[in-house]
Amino acid sequence: MLDLIIRGANLADGRHNVDIGVRGERIVAVEPGLEASAGREIAARGRLVCPPFIDSHVHLDSALSLGMPRMNESGTLLEGIALWGELKPSLTQEAIYERAKQLCMWSMARGTLAIRSHVDICDGRLLAVDALVALREEMKPYLDIQLVAFPQDGFYRHAKSEENLHRALDKGVDVVGGIPHFERTMQDGALSVKALMRIAAERGLMVDMHCDESDDPLSRHIEVLAGETVRHGLAGRVAGSHLTSMHSMDNYYASKLIALIREAGVAAIANPLINITLQGRHDTYPKRRGMTRVKELLAAGVNVAFGHDCVMDPWYSLGSHDMLEVANMALHVGQMTGVAEIHACFAGVTETAAKVMNLVDYGIAPGCYADMVVLQAADPIEAIRISAERLYVLRRGKVLAQAAPRQSVVTFGGTVKTVDFTRANLAGA
Repeated sequence: MLDLIIRGANLADGRHNVDIGVRGERIVAVEPGLEASAGREIAARGRLVCPPFIDSHVHLDSALSLGMPRMNESGTLLEGIALWGELKPSLTQEAIYERAKQLCMWSMARGTLAIRSHVDICDGRLLAVDALVALREEMKPYLDIQLVAFPQDGFYRHAKSEENLHRALDKGVDVVGGIPHFERTMQDGALSVKALMRIAAERGLMVDMHCDESDDPLSRHIEVLAGETVRHGLAGRVAGSHLTSMHSMDNYYASKLIALIREAGVAAIANPLINITLQGRHDTYPKRRGMTRVKELLAAGVNVAFGHDCVMDPWYSLGSHDMLEVANMALHVGQMTGVAEIHACFAGVTETAAKVMNLVDYGIAPGCYADMVVLQAADPIEAIRISAERLYVLRRGKVLAQAAPRQSVVTFGGTVKTVDFTRANLAGA
């Protein structure tokens, strides 16, 4: 006797019409025609069932702060940083907590059950750290949050960053962050990477640095990050976020750099929605795309995940924390419309992101946590194409969120037709 069976599911790896059996918090069977009974059954009816979506790069402390204290009139990265600096003095722990909690509600509804959030540690009060550590604990039954100690104003550029970073890690922040390209000099940037990697190695922590978020092809801190990863034996535990300077580098150097990243076991996290809007701002035409070389990194065997980065904050006035929208933007910007490439973009917000964050027991297989999403789509390509409705979101075998199928009723020539944009509807099924 099982607690739950999902019948007739399609899986992202191409398997069709399989049943998924759950006992307690774990998946215990994934097979066609599962001969068992359960306390509850969900009929997938040929729809895609996938593990939960993952946002591997977001800023919960600034999320949903749009218009505070004013709008970003230019829409630029630098005005966004200036705005955040203006907002800091009036921040309260309660306000940060409530905004971040609201975004978590959106995440659950969207089937996003793992989040890596960078948290600014350059405010000596560490209000955001305290707020998000508390939120992480409250959200544990519902979703997983990893926190990155992020020196927004520079590890060396801000006088108290090193002290504050250690304080944040002592409070339970999970990951060491950095922003080397925002230091005053390239040399300071390289030195900050080395110092932060030593701290991570000494504490046994993962690393995720904002790295080379610039149009400058000479911003090459990722090579220092890769070298230090090898030096400290941190392969598989380090990620470089953004890496947008790679879109401006010449092909020879980029080919050397990508090989170094792969050799070091460093992951890449691109943020398509933000990279495509903030980068290339100084160009006239032709205009650079901004996002890092995702296609080439994937071809070299580098793990590439995607993040939403910003949601209604000083840097980005849009967004609803939909990771399918992020994957959609990634494949368009990266010109990755081949079948395998679209599947890789889907993996960038699911299984590859889980590898980057070192999540355990993630996936649709016996022994994994029964964390799943039933989508109103037959496969990953269709899910991305229509940003499919999340019909059921399950956490540890329990339904966490539920939605009715999305459809419209059209009256045409005296006939009423139901339209839902799936291929099944197109075929009249």
